[in-house]
Amino acid sequence: MRQNDVLTEERDGFRFRGGCPAIDLPATLQARLKPAPRELLATPEDVRRWMVAAGLTDTAPPADEGDLALARRLREAIYDLAVHRHGGSGPPGGSLDSALDVLNQVAALPAATPALALAGSTAAVALNGPMTAFIATVAREAVHLFGGAATAHIRQCQSPTCTLFFVDTSRAGDRRWCSMKGCGTKAKVAEFRRRRREGG
Repeated sequence: MRQNDVLTEERDGFRFRGGCPAIDLPATLQARLKPAPRELLATPEDVRRWMVAAGLTDTAPPADEGDLALARRLREAIYDLAVHRHGGSGPPGGSLDSALDVLNQVAALPAATPALALAGSTAAVALNGPMTAFIATVAREAVHLFGGAATAHIRQCQSPTCTLFFVDTSRAGDRRWCSMKGCGTKAKVAEFRRRRREGG
């Protein structure tokens, strides 16, 4: 998991506030509760860019329309699972069984394989494979996230207009916002204004 200062990062136009790529993938559909949500995975190239921005690889393989459709299906399955399992706001797009089927089918695809690269005294691990392998890697991470101990730490941002989920790794386990800079600040300002109106 990334540290809290990195959790609120935005890279290449994508939000990474969840703590792991699997829980960050649903953030690629912004304003999902509004009549016209903003699709960040609009093209196959966007899938490739997201994989790089998510830190899964430095150079992702090309993606095609099938990869785009698969990434979107996985994204919605992860979101639906989070809503069903963790009581998030907003209706899930599909049933729990449908979300499980999609997640398990994608996770069963061959995942990206690690390879060690050495350059002098520097060593690095790179993932290799076609784009479907990278998508399967995210699905496998989601399987472990929802099926393991970390599932107890999945939370939804408490902003009434935010649909982002995150893994709460705070020491006290009381993180409330996807981002203190964004949703947390807005909530504090709203509370301050409410108190002023009420004379407190």
